[in-house]
Amino acid sequence: MNVVRWDPIREMDHLFTRLPASFMGRWQRLAADTDDGEPAWTPTLDVSETDSEYVVRADLPAVRKEDVSVTIDNDALTIAGERKFDKEEKSEKVHRRESCRGMFSRSLSLPDDAKADGIRAESKDGVLTVHIPKAKSERARAIEIKVQ
Repeated sequence: MNVVRWDPIREMDHLFTRLPASFMGRWQRLAADTDDGEPAWTPTLDVSETDSEYVVRADLPAVRKEDVSVTIDNDALTIAGERKFDKEEKSEKVHRRESCRGMFSRSLSLPDDAKADGIRAESKDGVLTVHIPKAKSERARAIEIKVQ
């Protein structure tokens, strides 16, 4: 008879490697706490591409556009800001708070063909959209090389 020793740490590690990445990202964000005991918050990003540009969409519900900054530094796009705490009403008793608040920052490396000086950003309905134009690449034309 073979005796198999149960290793709970290995089993948990195996479980987390099988979970979808989207769930794990959210779990990791919610698992981290800030110094004041509030859950840390990291907004989700979607990145897509067309023939002429890259598009980054950040979900920023309840974040005013005045509280967001978009910067380029060392070929990295950084979206940073703060979802501020609402003023609590004295007559209101909070029973559950699942929404995260506080400072956030996300950085992405820009692709080689990104044109940094043409980047624009807009905020609408809780979604920040950053448009990153692609630099026009010159297509190689046929050139005959004479052999000497």
